Amino acid sequence: MRQFDLVIRSQRAVTPTGVGPAAVAVAGGRVAAVADHSADLPCRNETDLGEVALLPGMVDIDAAVQTPGQLLSQGYARTTRAAAAGGITTLVVAPAPAQPAITSTEALRAHLHASASNCAVHVAFLGGVTPRSSSAELADLRANGVVGFACSLSDGGGPDLAPLDDVYLGKSMAEVAAMDVPLVVHAEDSGELGTPVGPNNSALLAARPPRAERRGLERVLAAARTSGARAHIAPFVAAECAAILAAARAIGIPVSAQTSPHYLCLPAEHVPDSDPSYRCRPPLRSDANRGALWNALLHGADSLGDAIVDSVASGHRPGTGIAAIRWTLPALWTAARRRGRGLTELSRWTAQRPAELMGLAAKGRIEAGRDADLVAFDPDAHQVVSGSGGGPYTGRRLQGRVVGTWVCGVPVSTEPEDDPPLHGGPLLSAYN
Repeated sequence: MRQFDLVIRSQRAVTPTGVGPAAVAVAGGRVAAVADHSADLPCRNETDLGEVALLPGMVDIDAAVQTPGQLLSQGYARTTRAAAAGGITTLVVAPAPAQPAITSTEALRAHLHASASNCAVHVAFLGGVTPRSSSAELADLRANGVVGFACSLSDGGGPDLAPLDDVYLGKSMAEVAAMDVPLVVHAEDSGELGTPVGPNNSALLAARPPRAERRGLERVLAAARTSGARAHIAPFVAAECAAILAAARAIGIPVSAQTSPHYLCLPAEHVPDSDPSYRCRPPLRSDANRGALWNALLHGADSLGDAIVDSVASGHRPGTGIAAIRWTLPALWTAARRRGRGLTELSRWTAQRPAELMGLAAKGRIEAGRDADLVAFDPDAHQVVSGSGGGPYTGRRLQGRVVGTWVCGVPVSTEPEDDPPLHGGPLLSAYN
């Protein structure tokens, strides 16, 4: 009888057939079988999670890895360790902000070298598109392994990813369409942005109104309709644009969108105005916008019955935005469970759909033949986020805790440098 490397049993395994008891057998880094919970599966190592859920590892699209002033190798080591602690097993790395920005094969090689021996999880890369990018450079990046490209219509990508005008946007989309990979777009339009009057979060909000996202989305859709390129809006924040997105998809424009937990959980009215840990681009918007954004994720079906916003990523931007990669899964689960959603939806938003969007066929599901990227997640545990690395969730009581992560069947440490307590602390009304 065949002997497996590892068998993990759980009463709440999330598989393509739903949530229920199952035993997952791993061999050679891949899922070899998904069997009945009590199945006899000879193995070298076995783990019984009991009521702790077993989820497919998260696929986090467009996450930055480097804090300003930090060595690139240090950024990969620290960020991927935090990702593993948060249940993320694949990072699709943003081209910028980073030094060097991934806009050439030379820069891509620097990232490959820096990540080669410093990563706790899988990494894939997005190539950066700027007004200086040539067709040959984009083709070389694709030939050297990027899984997609990213661009910005304003300052969303930082100084190393200069905004594209309509000419370069259309040209880039045509080239990306020929490669059949997605273009991830920060869609705030630079022409609609103002200069913040002061350093506070409210000043940033006033300077970056929803119309900047609406105008940017209109530009993206026009270029995608002409070129046939697959555009992915990241992040999608201004919920008033959901109808535009749905209408575009109804006429066949290949566009998708992701948001992040901080936009779903932290309305502008409920956060300290002077605290820079809540500062991001686009900014946190109103509580009304937050409710409408949830509606686009939960109920906003387009003409094909698909959600308008169908994936959730960390939006991790250490040093230049919100840095909370470790808390992506618990924060999202805290809010989703209060809305009556379950582990199936959680896995679809964070694993299945992102893997499909990026063409990562071996990721995103627990089924035979896929990589054994797995997460043990206790959906009933509570924890209070400590002040070390907690970012905008510091002091908040979250529901759900990652207690184990496997990358290709190999356990990865999920212990952060400062582990928070399990109980106590208020769950703020922003999650209601």
